[in-house]
Amino acid sequence: MAERAQPLQARDKLAFLLSLVPWLMDHDGATVTEAAEHFAVSPEQIRDAVRLIAVSGVPGDTDAYQHEDLFDIDWDAFEERDEIQLTNLVAIDDAPRLSAREAAALIAGLQYLASLPENAGSSALAGLTGKLSAGASAEPSQVGVESSESDAALAGTLALIRESVERGVQLELDYSSSSGARERRRVDPLRVESFDEDWYLRGWCHLREAVRTFRLDRISDAVITDAPIEHRADEVRLPDRLFEASPQDLEVTIDVAPAAVPLIADYIPDGATSTEVDGRVRTTLRVSHYHGLKRLIASMPGVATVVAPPSARDAVADWAREGAARYR
Repeated sequence: MAERAQPLQARDKLAFLLSLVPWLMDHDGATVTEAAEHFAVSPEQIRDAVRLIAVSGVPGDTDAYQHEDLFDIDWDAFEERDEIQLTNLVAIDDAPRLSAREAAALIAGLQYLASLPENAGSSALAGLTGKLSAGASAEPSQVGVESSESDAALAGTLALIRESVERGVQLELDYSSSSGARERRRVDPLRVESFDEDWYLRGWCHLREAVRTFRLDRISDAVITDAPIEHRADEVRLPDRLFEASPQDLEVTIDVAPAAVPLIADYIPDGATSTEVDGRVRTTLRVSHYHGLKRLIASMPGVATVVAPPSARDAVADWAREGAARYR
């Protein structure tokens, strides 16, 4: 014998009613039995709730209830076929909605997030995109964020890293350094992090016998091995900074807006001297190569300016001119 549904307490009943109305809006014509199964209550509790909804509403300007101020249902369908069809909605239809342009902007942002390796295949982002499209006041403009081959490669590398962590085995990969040197590494994956638009793997490198940071787009031919991981994230102390200084790093002086200093904290070496110049902070960065510097400065337009050395200024200026020339 099926277990009899327990009566709902006042607070639970309110939560139940608040959930039932939007569910009925999304499932117009659902039967009492279907609603009872969805909410795990008895069919009679659903019927009582529907009857209560049908006499609920918001008073009009006269502070008195008129017919249009109350919810209404198709009583014939309800009493004869046990179907629930809302024929008049109160207040819910008047809720503010996103404009088509606002919805399109949010959808574009969600598509960008979905293109990141960390969010590949996210059902939550896909569901939210669908709700934004359906809930806008008008059909949003069609937008799209194109995924490149490099995005697919990053997603594949990230999937291999996750699998190696789940299986507790080492990852073997080819890694190209900023100087172009390529080496075969065996790594115990510890953590995956993003910085600006780039993704990084922090892991124990068996070749260097120390923690190293690997940029995902420089990893190739990665394979999962059968060798068990020897160093785990809870056993290894990872540096607070994503980037550690190296003797081969290039030193660059920049002027940056005070509020943006935290954004470049990982690039500022310990002991660096900062001074105020014309309302900006002049400080020193250490970068492994000028390509990384160009991307860093480009991500902070109008906020950061390269001061020295001249070769760094020229590298950033030339890169900006080449980019601007493509729009002519």
